[in-house]
Amino acid sequence: TGVNTLTGEGLAEALTGADVVVDVSNSPSFEDTAVLEFFETSTRNILRAEAAAGVGHHVALSVVGTERLGESGYMRAKTAQEKLIKSSPIPYTIVHATQFFEFAKRIAETRRTATWSGSPTCSSSRWRRTTWRLPCARSVREHRRTG
Repeated sequence: TGVNTLTGEGLAEALTGADVVVDVSNSPSFEDTAVLEFFETSTRNILRAEAAAGVGHHVALSVVGTERLGESGYMRAKTAQEKLIKSSPIPYTIVHATQFFEFAKRIAETRRTATWSGSPTCSSSRWRRTTWRLPCARSVREHRRTG
C-alpha cells in the first residue's frame, strides 16, 4: 500500500482528506518488547499524521479485557496503544472485540504458561477451545453491566 506505520512513510499522503481513520494495525511479532515497540511507535506515527491532516476521529480495534490480561506482552502493548489514543487530542472510539481470541493460542504459546481472565493456568499442550469461551463471555457480560 506504500504506507509504513513504523517509519511513518506514506502516512501523510494516505491521510490527506480523511475525516476518520480506522486503525486495525497489528504487530508482526508477539515477542514482548517487539510488540510493545510496534504499537507505541505505530500509534504515535498515526496520531501525529492524523493531527497534521486534520483527521476528525480515530477508531482503533482492540481486544476485550486488555486491562485484565496483563500477563501477556501483547495485551500490555494493546493497553499502551489505548493509552496513547486516549491522551491524543483527536476524538476517538476504541472498539473492543472478542474475535482476537482466535490469536489466544498463539499468544499463549509464546510463553510456557499463561493465566487468562481468572481461568486456570493453561499450557499449550492442554489447549482447549472451550477454555476461552467462558472468560470471553464473562468479559462481554461485565462490559454490558459497566457500559
